[in-house]
Amino acid sequence: MVYKKSLKLESRHRAVSFHDVTDQVKEIVKESKVKDGIVVVYSHHTTCSVITQECAFDMSMTGLETLQQDLVNVFEEWIPTCRYEGMYLHPGQKALDFAEEHGEDNFGCHNTDAHLRSSIIGRNVTVVIDDGVADLGEFGRIHFIDFDQTRGRTRTVQVMVIGE
Repeated sequence: MVYKKSLKLESRHRAVSFHDVTDQVKEIVKESKVKDGIVVVYSHHTTCSVITQECAFDMSMTGLETLQQDLVNVFEEWIPTCRYEGMYLHPGQKALDFAEEHGEDNFGCHNTDAHLRSSIIGRNVTVVIDDGVADLGEFGRIHFIDFDQTRGRTRTVQVMVIGE
C-alpha cells in the first residue's frame, strides 16, 4: 500500500525557515490506515532539508527554538551565508544566464550556502510506522528547513506512506 500527500509551507524572507510538520505527518499516517511500514518526508527543493529533532522548548531572540538557532549558528561558521558576489564559485555566468531565462533574479541565484547546507543534511527522513503510529520516540519532531535566505516563497513537502 502506498499513500501520498503534499503540504505547502511559506518560508521566511531573509532568514532560515524551520517548519514543524510533525502533526501533519502523523495525520497523514493516520489517514493512510497503514499499520506497519514507513513514512518518508521529502523535499524536492535543493536548498531545503528535512530532519528529525527534539523540541527545544526555549526560543531564541530570532524566533527560532534554541536548538534550531544553534544549528543555524554552526552552519554560519562552517558555511557562511552568501553576502556578496564572488564569495563562492557558484553561481557562474552560465548559471546566471539560465536563471534569468527562467525568471530568476541575480540576487536569488546567490544561495550557494543553502545548497551546500542542504547537501550535507539531506532532503528527507524516513520514520518507522509501528501499529499505525510514526515512531518518533518520546521527544522526536519532524522539521522542514528552508536554508535559502534570498526570498520567502511557497515550498512543498512530499509525504509518502508505504506499508500494510
